[in-house]
Amino acid sequence: MSRWITVLLAVVVFAPLSAQSDPFARLQFLVGEWVAVETPAGESGSFTFKPDVQGHVMVRTNEANYGATADRAASRHEDLLVIYSENGALKADYFDSEGHVIRYAVTADSDHATLLSAPDPRQPRYRLSYRRDPSGLLLGSFEVAAPGSLDAFKPYLTWKAKRK
Repeated sequence: MSRWITVLLAVVVFAPLSAQSDPFARLQFLVGEWVAVETPAGESGSFTFKPDVQGHVMVRTNEANYGATADRAASRHEDLLVIYSENGALKADYFDSEGHVIRYAVTADSDHATLLSAPDPRQPRYRLSYRRDPSGLLLGSFEVAAPGSLDAFKPYLTWKAKRK
């Protein structure tokens, strides 16, 4: 009997600690397959967030398709985002089919995540945000600030997505 009490006590004491030690717990609202909604005619996109490498990273794969217009040829954009914990801080590395690489610091709560690149006087600064809408949609935005600027972000892209 005392063995069961010891096991039960260990579960009650250590289960909350293990949940707190999951660096991706606040990002769980992102996990899943998503498809863009309310896109302009000729455009489509989808992305997936999933744990990988035995739970040591979270990976987002993304694709966006743009139909041809009078001003541009049809194109396809692909990117990969790897979120990881380093020394207790969440970070992310972004790579895309156009050759861009962005390094982010990540902050999150249970329904909002912000990825922010470090200021650099020679490079633009980037902010990628996700927010869970009460309707179940995931709202995303990508903003850019001029080199050296700390907070003058301007919208570059916004999107809405629903779970597949």
